[in-house]
Amino acid sequence: MDEMLLLTRILLVGFICALLVSSGLTCGPGRGIGKRRHPKKLTPLAYKQFIPNVAEKTLGASGRYEGKITRNSERFKELTPNYNPDIIFKDEENTGADRLMTQRCKDKLNALAISVMNQWPGVKLRVTEGWDEDGHHSEESLHYEGRAVDITTSDRDRSKYGMLARLAVEAGFDWVYYESKAHIHCSVKAENSVAAKSGGCFPGSATVHLEKGGTKLVKDLRPGDRVLVADTEGRLLYSDFLTFLDREDGSHKLFYVIETRQPRARLLLTAAHLLFVAPQQNQSQAGAASSRALFASRVRPGQRIFVLGEGGQRLLPAAVHRVSLREEASGAYAPLTAQGTILIDRVLASCYAVIEEHSWAHWAFAPFRLLQGLLAALCPSPLAEPTAPGIHWYSRLLYRIGSWVLDSDSLHPLGMVVSSS
Repeated sequence: MDEMLLLTRILLVGFICALLVSSGLTCGPGRGIGKRRHPKKLTPLAYKQFIPNVAEKTLGASGRYEGKITRNSERFKELTPNYNPDIIFKDEENTGADRLMTQRCKDKLNALAISVMNQWPGVKLRVTEGWDEDGHHSEESLHYEGRAVDITTSDRDRSKYGMLARLAVEAGFDWVYYESKAHIHCSVKAENSVAAKSGGCFPGSATVHLEKGGTKLVKDLRPGDRVLVADTEGRLLYSDFLTFLDREDGSHKLFYVIETRQPRARLLLTAAHLLFVAPQQNQSQAGAASSRALFASRVRPGQRIFVLGEGGQRLLPAAVHRVSLREEASGAYAPLTAQGTILIDRVLASCYAVIEEHSWAHWAFAPFRLLQGLLAALCPSPLAEPTAPGIHWYSRLLYRIGSWVLDSDSLHPLGMVVSSS
């Protein structure tokens, strides 16, 4: 059986490569694997502009302040020194404090240093403020946690600062602010919050409907289960559960809570997961066939999602009346069905996350579904054991390919945490 699984994986990777080479991973003209990527046109930030366009210490940016770090605190070990020779640290205190930062901040800063040298040969990135242990910043500043830096160019040419801010956005800082004529302010999410908020999953307490009757907790799904889904026209049917694209038993996750009243439903899912939203009521087509998939983090009150009606015979568009956030420790699970959709807690959702194109994601998983079918034909008895914990290897492969061929803004910033090793 192990040899069969290994052979299947080898064939699957080869099939993916063949598809990518032949199609360029796109629908029609566009960027292909064999084509050189054209440089993205970058627009400088305007003075006082910040990206994303939300407050720094909110979920959509760098997140909440988690407390000041001092040299004597337990959290001091979260800070790591940055000795990158391509970065100039002002270090006016002569304590090395400006070099101390979280690993995430260090990674983004190092990436930015490369971009600066590429943009302006002979110019380096300069850090004027990093970790603050002396109380020089406003209350609850992220500088006190080593999560923020103030930067300039080494030549201190202020005409470059707008583009420097744009390069910081492209380098992956979670919030960038053209704060002053004298510097750019950049910050990142807390290390623990990145994992807690990432991924595209449902809590283990969510339920699905089974073909054989009744419901089942999503965390208890096994290959061979057939669950309620909907096709592209919005028709209800049952489809095979194939695997978990992500499975984290007992983990803490931050979920968006989407609630409706008529019909009443309540769905929890992570920020990067896709949810089907109906067209506006004044549009002629209001069925699931004309719906579009949005990241959960983009769903707003007043939009309509699809909920299983009374009697369980059809889907009904239901207006979202509240969106909130809730942290749970019941684990996180991303089930994949052959259809690519699933009814979770009576709400129609996509099986996919990270990229806001359900059809693209479903196409990308076609080789996996095909070889799963071949494997099932060769070994008719379904595997009794659950999927191994963690992110599925095929999801990781697609994420790495997507990170290579797609622009960074095509992927949700909380889509996936992939180790650099």
